[in-house]
Amino acid sequence: MKKYTPAELISFEENIAELFNTAKIAAPVHLHNGNEEQLIKIFENIHDKDWVFSSWRSHYHCLLKGVPQEKMLEQILKGRSICLCFDEYRVVSSGIVTGTVPIALGTAIDIKRKGGAEHVWCFMGDMTSETGIAHECIKYARNFDLPITYVIEDNAKSVCTDTRKTWGIEEPSNKSKLDKHVMYYSYELTKYPHAGAGQRVQF
Repeated sequence: MKKYTPAELISFEENIAELFNTAKIAAPVHLHNGNEEQLIKIFENIHDKDWVFSSWRSHYHCLLKGVPQEKMLEQILKGRSICLCFDEYRVVSSGIVTGTVPIALGTAIDIKRKGGAEHVWCFMGDMTSETGIAHECIKYARNFDLPITYVIEDNAKSVCTDTRKTWGIEEPSNKSKLDKHVMYYSYELTKYPHAGAGQRVQF
């Protein structure tokens, strides 16, 4: 897999933002910002044969898994920014909240049944991590010791909703229950809004 620096990841997103703001991408985009170093460190432990599942904000995950920039750009220009899937690189993403969480679990079950050496990495936001399906999948993964790690990416928001106020909690429920099945990191998304790149675009 290609190694990236934070500056290279940021540059890719800046290019996508420019394309979106100039109406070259006629579909939603959800851009990363502020979590470059955390993800680079996590991906040091992710191998070519491992599976990566993501949500609507998946650009960095795809790049760090080895998907070439030109291949990604082609799909983003076709309007697939929030549902990038590359079977040959074992990357699956979905714009549906919790959409990949149970699919990742099923992939881990299949790997264990077949005695495979691959590992599954499923990235989810802090709000997704509070849903019932996330809790059930994490519990199942732990109970059956499946080869999967759920990574909670906490920017404290779901769209424009404060996750902690919504659930009446001080911290995400799984933050204090970290093990080989759950990882956690926090970051602040300040450069870009939840969707788009900060400008009103007329197509």
